[in-house]
Amino acid sequence: MTAARQSVAEAQRVVVKVGSSSLTTASGGLDADRVDALVDVLAKSRSGGEREIVLVSSGAIAAGLAPLGLVRRPKDLARQQAAASVGQGLLVARYTASFARYGVRVGQVLLTSDDMARRAHHRNASRTLDQLLAMGALPVVNENDTVATDEIRFGDNDRLAALVAHLVHADLLVLLSDVDGLYDGDPARPGTSRIDEVRGPADIAHVEIGSAGKAGVGTGGMVTKVEAARIAAAAGIPVVLTSASQAGDALAGRSTGTYFHRTGRRSADRLLWLQHASEPRGALTLDDGAVHAVVEGRKSLLPAGIAGVEGDFTAGDPVELRDVAGRAVARGLVNFDAKELPQLLGRSTRDLARELGPAYEREVVHRDDLVLLHG
Repeated sequence: MTAARQSVAEAQRVVVKVGSSSLTTASGGLDADRVDALVDVLAKSRSGGEREIVLVSSGAIAAGLAPLGLVRRPKDLARQQAAASVGQGLLVARYTASFARYGVRVGQVLLTSDDMARRAHHRNASRTLDQLLAMGALPVVNENDTVATDEIRFGDNDRLAALVAHLVHADLLVLLSDVDGLYDGDPARPGTSRIDEVRGPADIAHVEIGSAGKAGVGTGGMVTKVEAARIAAAAGIPVVLTSASQAGDALAGRSTGTYFHRTGRRSADRLLWLQHASEPRGALTLDDGAVHAVVEGRKSLLPAGIAGVEGDFTAGDPVELRDVAGRAVARGLVNFDAKELPQLLGRSTRDLARELGPAYEREVVHRDDLVLLHG
């Protein structure tokens, strides 16, 4: 066993993500045998109590299709949310019954990216997941499709899984799909081969990555899985990408799937969410001095350095910070509503506090709520 695979076998806190295509039929509806097979693997992997598992599971919308008489995944958000509402209950009930065979309790955690970008919500999600694990339960995480709007959706559970892995300080992320790894071409074509290890983006720069899942019921394809692996690896978490049928071998550290080596170190949790999971609700244009202060000096953004405001946002929302040429240089959580800002632009906090009161002697975006966008 290689050192990389040994680290997989020894990982104590693991996030496992499974897609709709691995749990359901193409026509919708949960496949009980497939769910049970996955649960058998996860329960065995955590037996003995030394390994903790968080399961990020797609399948709510797909599970709700057949009961609502839908023959395919709807394109409009309202009917997707209706399907998710019906399907989420069926999905968690199925997991609850299946894990009960092993005496394992299941806890449901539904998240939106909007929750995760906000400090208090982020802290609560982290605390809940930690407490479930501490009490011996297995968290089943999904995007809260029932209430998420287009603006606050993760878009795919692969990215959600990478961010959850960071949130819970996981030692490993396992992405399960309908393909047994990343290939150097279309796996259906002869002559292509599976890529065993990826040490960095350069290793797969030549690879054409398709976008569609085989079963037609999910939103993520190989593109989203590789992007999720990149996010997790950059945050210091190794990743194994393989098929659901190979999950047992993957978790045991056997040579299956594609192993992505970590490429970076952990950063402050919330900033990863801010960078990869937030959708800016507006934009602030910074003068040259403010750009330098924020990017080079790692300073907070003050009203004096703002030259323009776009969008309709409220305090706490993510906004993009741009230079005068319109290039995005950072993203941050804003401390003022959009309608408040025009009267503050170009003015010092001291003057604003004197005229409008002490509440205005604060940063527009604090440096702790700010992430730089490189490149």
